[in-house]
Amino acid sequence: MIPSIAVIQIQNPHWRGHRLWVPLFLLWIPTLLLSPLIFTALFAVCMAGGVSPWRATSVFWAILCGLPGTDVRVTSEGNRVLVRIL
Repeated sequence: MIPSIAVIQIQNPHWRGHRLWVPLFLLWIPTLLLSPLIFTALFAVCMAGGVSPWRATSVFWAILCGLPGTDVRVTSEGNRVLVRIL
């Protein structure tokens, strides 16, 4: 399953941040429009590196499908950043 929503929250000691819900499905529109360029660049890089383009595509797809459930929390000097991919 591909990720559909990312939740981003930034806080610091002086300001309590609000959660920002980012619909990731909107990123598919420019991705589809740019797909010929993306696949041409992927093919060129794979040929230069000696990697099968099909294998590289399957690895990228596996990483993309593994993103849902990712929870990243970073805290430094009272500042906090939370990123969750649903």
